[in-house]
Amino acid sequence: MTRQLDYHAIDAIFARLHEAEPEPKGELDHVNAYTLLVAVALSAQATDVGVNKATKRLFEIADTPEKMLGLGEEGLIEHIKTIGLYRNKARNVIRMSEILVERFGGEVPSSRAALVSLPGVGRKTANVVLNMWWKHPAQAVDTHIFRVCNRTGIAPGRDVDAVERGIEDHVPARWQGHAHHWLILHGRYICVARKPKCLACPIREYCLYEEKTA
Repeated sequence: MTRQLDYHAIDAIFARLHEAEPEPKGELDHVNAYTLLVAVALSAQATDVGVNKATKRLFEIADTPEKMLGLGEEGLIEHIKTIGLYRNKARNVIRMSEILVERFGGEVPSSRAALVSLPGVGRKTANVVLNMWWKHPAQAVDTHIFRVCNRTGIAPGRDVDAVERGIEDHVPARWQGHAHHWLILHGRYICVARKPKCLACPIREYCLYEEKTA
């Protein structure tokens, strides 16, 4: 496993990422907490670009749980059938919407425990919503963040839970709010899976990855 970077190196890394993008944003389109929750749930095993194409018209007509229930499962499928696993996702979104109306007054809760109790909502989805909408310093570890944290030494771990804890434990508090976005964007555009763009990387001098590309 990759060695762990020290506090000063991690602080310097996030200072560089902040300098390049002071206010990083998530790339899933949404208009409120509910549409963010739906978009993140739909994005599992799908690209943000693909989800945004599918939800553009959907969110114009169904931006609340009540409206989504009015659309119904078959109506929802017509909008999202270009997304992988669309039938299962449609079933989860409808059931999620029912529970939000029945138990939460149609509002998206700001509690992780409440969020993960919803169909189709795991810890990663809950953390994205907590971070992006409620501004909690929650760290949603996806494949990009897992790769970046292990390659660089920011927060090495054998699984996503270990990496999440590592970010919480080792990234300075002042960077926690945007850490998730900086890491995912870095993994998506610079520290890519097959051939990382090490020459273009703003944090390469701190990175512990031994197989840097020329």
